[in-house]
Order: sequence, then structure tokens, then C-alpha cells
Amino acid sequence: MAVPKKKTSKARRDQRRAHHAVRPANMSTCPECGERKRPHHVCQSCGSYRDRQVMAVAEED
Repeated sequence: MAVPKKKTSKARRDQRRAHHAVRPANMSTCPECGERKRPHHVCQSCGSYRDRQVMAVAEED
């Protein structure tokens, strides 16, 4: 079984983890209703995807 020969220092460990940060999700604007949505996903407010209505959206009272 592979065993490390030396202890990994805290600095080296933290440098390796420097790219593990959580980034905010990318958002784009829906061309139909103008709401913000995730790219390549159905718009939750109007139900359109790529200039087509693909999902029925319940109207709020």
C-alpha cells in the first residue's frame, strides 16, 4: 500500500485546495420574459426554452 514518505505541510495542502471554492452559478437573461435563468435550462417564470414554449406555467393569483 502506498504511504506518504513525508508529512504534507499546511501550506502545500492549502495551495492544492485553492481551486475548490464554490462559485456562484452563471445566469443569463430569458429572451421571452427578461427574467434571469441558468443557461441551457428552461425558464421557470415563462416555461420557454430556445424560443419555444416547452412547459406550462401555473398563473399566480
